[in-house]
Amino acid sequence: MYYNDFVKVASITPKLRVGNPEYNVKEMLRLLKVTKARIAVFPELSVTAYTCNDLFFQHGLRKEADAAIKTLLEENPFEGIVIIGAPLEIEGVLYNCAFVIQKDKILGIVPKFYLPNTQEFYEKRWFTSAYDIVKRTTMVDYLGQNVPFGSLVFKEKNHHLSFGIEICEDMWAPISPGNLLALNGAQIIFNLSASNEYLNKREVRQRTIVEHSRRNAGAYVYCSAGVNESTSETVFSGHNVIAENGQLLKETEKFSRESEIIYGDIDLSRIAYLRKSNSSFRDTLNKYDFEAFDVPIALAKTKDYDFDPPLDQTPFVPKTNEDDAFERIAALQENALIKRFTHVSAEKIIIGVSGGLDSTLALLIATRVMDALGKKRSDIIGVTMPGLGTSDKTLKQAHALMDDLGVESHEMDIREHVRYHFELIGHDGKTEDKTYENTQARVRTMALMNLANMHDGIVLGTGDMSEMALGWTTYNADHMSMYNINAGLPKTLVRFMVRQYAEKKFESGVKDTVEDVLETPISPELLLNQITEEEIGSYEVNDFILHRFLRFGDDEDRIAWLIQKTFDLSAQESSDYVRDFFRRFYSQQFKRQANPDAPKILDITLSPRSDFRMPSDVDKRKD
Repeated sequence: MYYNDFVKVASITPKLRVGNPEYNVKEMLRLLKVTKARIAVFPELSVTAYTCNDLFFQHGLRKEADAAIKTLLEENPFEGIVIIGAPLEIEGVLYNCAFVIQKDKILGIVPKFYLPNTQEFYEKRWFTSAYDIVKRTTMVDYLGQNVPFGSLVFKEKNHHLSFGIEICEDMWAPISPGNLLALNGAQIIFNLSASNEYLNKREVRQRTIVEHSRRNAGAYVYCSAGVNESTSETVFSGHNVIAENGQLLKETEKFSRESEIIYGDIDLSRIAYLRKSNSSFRDTLNKYDFEAFDVPIALAKTKDYDFDPPLDQTPFVPKTNEDDAFERIAALQENALIKRFTHVSAEKIIIGVSGGLDSTLALLIATRVMDALGKKRSDIIGVTMPGLGTSDKTLKQAHALMDDLGVESHEMDIREHVRYHFELIGHDGKTEDKTYENTQARVRTMALMNLANMHDGIVLGTGDMSEMALGWTTYNADHMSMYNINAGLPKTLVRFMVRQYAEKKFESGVKDTVEDVLETPISPELLLNQITEEEIGSYEVNDFILHRFLRFGDDEDRIAWLIQKTFDLSAQESSDYVRDFFRRFYSQQFKRQANPDAPKILDITLSPRSDFRMPSDVDKRKD
């Protein structure tokens, strides 16, 4: 599949027979008939098998390999591009090569540069490094075709898709051919490998592959030989790995005796975005003298695209190593607050406690900070301020949480103060407009700030990144604090952290109260029965949009298409979500420009001083 700048790739370890090219190619053809990808890669020397040893010297094996590749060209059922491994003889010298094939045409042949010749490997016995031959040979005649040969970057005319190839040991070099091919425009590196197994090698190999994808600001597709290779001296596992931009997408190592295919969805648009935004990558371009030749390719687009596995609906929420992720985030937030609290020589922390998610997380963090500093929990002043839209449920939750945690609890009923302010400015006190709502929010913040002055404390902000993105804050009210502890976390991650804190760091009474908070619909409670997600939509969908925009640089049309795929929404619903998100996002930048300090937690933030710089007057409305 290849659609909307996503391309599906396959890493295939076939069941093979050592020294039997005819059988091996038949198995490849069988697998290619069922492969869903647009680019498929097989292991190193997959036509002959890697472990043929001195049989590589035999003319018979090479003749059989040529015949088998000819069969593949004649019978190839695959609509995309397939990459196979086979020996190639040039002027009486053998080279370990990758053959790039589309239908009956060989698009290019890439030789191996680094040949392992230590410990269990002695590849130089049969093959020669390509470093000398590529200086004088750029085309080879093979099976009646004149084929590009050497360091090649396969590129579509519009440069939407490009890839390069390296073979096994090439990846382990200090500066690998793949690194240089990436600098010459290759977005994806395919590695045909026959990497044997021993204790702990899998972990080292995985880290190396993932790190190459990060350094290349691209994707890396690794395909290794399986257990059907000869086990006379070594064992192969079929360890296949697909990574993109430092992230492991797919991995398998089953020691399977049957053929095995894994798929990866490569986001070409994300790669292009990161290469534009990564200054280190840009600075490295054109620094190395490395001749790589472009080979034009044309890969037909498909009508649609299916993700395997489906895209994550909550990408900010950890799905693996949850305990470690929680501990890391908690350490970042807690230590950030410790530094600010001690630096300003504060005596108290003042928090507006609403009974909702964000203030609950801020209060839990503040409690842990006071414990770490050896201070009394009563040095936290929690303030609940019932207003015109406050519900009995959230008021009870706020009090229960403060009581459970042992902080100093205050209740300030702001309703009369708000009515006085309405009278002061000439508002009728009945029309439920922005002034009606925002007056309450500003009264609350003024009370907290004045209380902080009285107690030599700091007001701890509670608003999260999702609210900042959507402008779901009142300017100079909940928008403002002396330090905002939650601004680095989107709402979906706030929910995760609140649950983890309750389960892992506090006694059962706190956990019971937090469970009630987690089950309560999110609301600013500036109006009666006000439900946030009824007004701005699902936080899961909005966080997904934020993720795609800030991390991937996706445009609005692409995000709408991805929402439709990920959340099973209609095209119109998806379009409405995106339109509403960006209408809010662009119009509310002026609030973000005045955000208080806040610790960075994820790889992205909306801080105007660090990660995200945008003028307040962006106008993307269409006339």
